[in-house]
Amino acid sequence: MVIVAGHVMVEPDQREAYLAGSLRIVEKARPAAGCLDVSIAADLIDPGRVNIFERWESQKALDTFRRRGGTGNVKLPKMLSASVLEYDVAAERPAFGKANN
Repeated sequence: MVIVAGHVMVEPDQREAYLAGSLRIVEKARPAAGCLDVSIAADLIDPGRVNIFERWESQKALDTFRRRGGTGNVKLPKMLSASVLEYDVAAERPAFGKANN
């Protein structure tokens, strides 16, 4: 499993435009083969921060989505900075001691 997680920073007055543009990316990613979850969301505290979370069955699934133009021709407002990393996951377990539904 691969997790892509982090955040991007945009001008606070551009965050809603960034999120609106990201909607198309999320709509394309979620039904893609090997996609387990994708979320691009406004941060609750920082008005210029957009949080990114993706969970993929494998690096191959993520790479295939990207190669097939997963982000398409989406025009997003300029990012001021980005801190987004990919993580290879060796194991998983329920976070609260039981299966999450």
